[in-house]
Formats: sequence, structure tokens, C-alpha cells
Amino acid sequence: MIRRRDLAGLAALAGTAALPMRARAAEERLVLELKDGQVTIQFLPDVAPKHVERIKALVGRGFYDGTPFHRVIEGFMAQGGDPTGTGTGGARDAGFPDLPAEFTNKYRFIRGTCGMARSQNPNSANSQFFIMFAPAPSLDGQYTIWGRVVAGMDVVDKIKRGAGGSGMVQGPDRLIRARLVTA
Repeated sequence: MIRRRDLAGLAALAGTAALPMRARAAEERLVLELKDGQVTIQFLPDVAPKHVERIKALVGRGFYDGTPFHRVIEGFMAQGGDPTGTGTGGARDAGFPDLPAEFTNKYRFIRGTCGMARSQNPNSANSQFFIMFAPAPSLDGQYTIWGRVVAGMDVVDKIKRGAGGSGMVQGPDRLIRARLVTA
């Protein structure tokens, strides 16, 4: 369910190509179970097919279950997908190489956008992802967009924040379980 305050961000997209809004028949979605409820994410395979397939493969292996939201910055984003919680881990040890960038200038990083984290190397995305709390135009065309929150943004808003400029979280909230559902 999209709440009124989430619609304000979506309404700002009118006339722009922020994110595809068309409905699809029987599409897979990602459900994240967090301490305060569920978050449903619509995949955007037309935008980032390799990244969407990677997320699905990792979810299928239970990779994300129990992982922390290790870097959370108020007014910016919540980052997870690193089992070490240090910001340097990923799925490389499980045989998943880094992914080539699938950047786009057509879509924007707004509230609810899901992107892939990476190092300075544009082709270094692996398993870490982030969910935007607010628009960040500086990320547009620089990071891969692979999905968008379609329900549960109020749950994302409750993720424990980090301190300082790095946003690293002491005693972080954890992603309890990630699963694929057909919508």
C-alpha cells in the first residue's frame, strides 16, 4: 500500500521519467521482512537486468537473511546487503563476481528508489544495495537503479540511523528475511 506521503514523491515525477509506473501481469517482487514490518519492492528488469537477476539469485540462496543495514544516513539512504556489516563484504566468496554498471540517465534517485552500492569502480556492484529516503540527484547516472519500493516505505523510515558523516550504525537493524513473491 502506498501511503499519502509516498504519493507526494511520486506526484513530483509527473512529466518526468523517474521510474516506470506501468503495471505488469504476474511479476516477481521482493519482500523484505524488517523488525517493523514488510517492504515490497518492484524489480526493474528493463532498467538493470543483470542486477535484478543477481538480487533474485542471492535471495534464492538466503544470502540477505539476517544481514544488517550497516550504513544509514538520515535524509539520504539505508544500505544493506553486506553480511560482514563493515561495508566491504559481498557475495564474492560465494562465487558471485562484481557486476558491470547498468547506469541510466532516464530514471532518477528519488524516495523509495533501490540502487546498488559500489566502490569508486563503476563496475564493482556485488550484493550491497540501498533504499533512498529522499531524492539524491547526485546519484543519477552514477549508480544502478534496480527497483522501487511500492509498499512499506514507512517501515524503511524506521530503520535505525547511523552516527556521523559515514552513517555507520552501531547495533544495526537487520533484514530478517528476503523472499520473492509473485504479484
